[in-house]
Amino acid sequence: MIKSGKALLFLSLALVVSCGGGGGGNTGNTTPPTLVSITLTPLNPSVITGSSRQFTATGTYSDNSVQNLTASATWSSTTAAVATISNDAGTQGLVSAITSGTTTITATSGLVTGSTIMTVTVPVFNNVLPLSVNGSLCSASSSYPNKPCVSVTVCAPGTSTCQTISDILLDTGSYGLRIFKQALTVLPPPAAGALAECAQFGDGSSVWGAVQTASVILGNEPAIQVPIQVIDVSFGATTLPAVCRNAYQNPAAAGFAGILGVGLFTRDCGQTCTNSPNNGKYFTCNGTNCSGTTVPLAAQIQNPVALLPQDNNGVIVQLPGVPAGGTPSLSGSLILGIGTQANNTPLSFVTAYSANQSAQFSTRFSGQNYASFLDTGSNGLFFTPPALISILTCPGSSGSVSWFCPASPLDFTATNTAASGSPAGVVTFRIDNVTNLTSNTANHVFAEIGGTYPVSFDWGLPFFFGKSVYVGFEGKTSATLGTGPYWAY
Repeated sequence: MIKSGKALLFLSLALVVSCGGGGGGNTGNTTPPTLVSITLTPLNPSVITGSSRQFTATGTYSDNSVQNLTASATWSSTTAAVATISNDAGTQGLVSAITSGTTTITATSGLVTGSTIMTVTVPVFNNVLPLSVNGSLCSASSSYPNKPCVSVTVCAPGTSTCQTISDILLDTGSYGLRIFKQALTVLPPPAAGALAECAQFGDGSSVWGAVQTASVILGNEPAIQVPIQVIDVSFGATTLPAVCRNAYQNPAAAGFAGILGVGLFTRDCGQTCTNSPNNGKYFTCNGTNCSGTTVPLAAQIQNPVALLPQDNNGVIVQLPGVPAGGTPSLSGSLILGIGTQANNTPLSFVTAYSANQSAQFSTRFSGQNYASFLDTGSNGLFFTPPALISILTCPGSSGSVSWFCPASPLDFTATNTAASGSPAGVVTFRIDNVTNLTSNTANHVFAEIGGTYPVSFDWGLPFFFGKSVYVGFEGKTSATLGTGPYWAY
């Protein structure tokens, strides 16, 4: 009622002015101001892919008055592949950045337009390590298919004396950084009597060497001080422990310069090695022989990602798919942290599978149950075929691990189940003839290779192709996937 009364009062006064003055002319009939220009803000902004930005259109009129035209103007983006802009009610002028490049954002009202240039850039994150499968980060080795490589920077503690080392095998099946002495030049020789370790792997191989402290830089994260293994068969004693007498002699024999273990646990032994000297991993040497020893947690080889100040609760392995028959190389990313930055937020459809203290969940394949794990350090899918399925192995294969060579490609499904019993999910995979695939010497990356393995179902690197696989560390939490240890994909 009050608002209506004011409107009537305004009209009454206008009538008085219009009718009064006895022939003095219509002094109330004036020309309305016209729109002269439109200014957009922000001016020439730079935004990152995946983000949004609100633009405002301000009109300037012939009488120098201004008006907000954001809701009434028509908006456009010249390059919709770079960014789109909304004309929907309530979101007019809201731009969505899609991919890197530039686009012109325009607001139009009648015959008047206003424009600005917007640049879209790919964000630079400090928690990303380039990942190369048989590519630029790997040493050339035609006999090593499906080899995932990263580079790390190692510095002498407390100094700026550093070196960046490539050809480091990415391994979600082990824990800690291990580098061959031949590839590592910045650390001083280990002290006499330094702690030694034998790290053993599922294929029967092993590495031997001293435990030393180094400053390690992953991506552009802050440097952290961490015990690492300097692989060197000449360290410590003339006679190595029996478990390591066949240890790799050098990078050429191993096929890599080192190993970055980023599996589910923060240390490579834990309480077992703090309590028992007969742990089979850590030793003290007297110049002739080595004997087992206990090791406190802080002195054990540690997963360096778990020591980062922020991105320390896990990693994400991202790799594109591989075409049938293979490809020469592949590029992807190792992303540090889960749910700690904009680039490592789990996708809505990702499911977490809890693991036990052996880093295992379970796989059921053709009526048989297996303890299983996800392992980038294994270059195929390794398992013992169930009784109902026969898969030929390659001629000349022998030992506990032999490559599969079926007469034609075989397609299978299996069901993975969390160690806790739930959830469960179906996985599809293919096994093809390794000999035939590798006969194309241009290709080194294959999604269909596998072999026998007597103990578990080892979902090796082919499992990771075409996925983002999350490795959740023990005792650490992400907001959407829960508390580790877990695998998620």
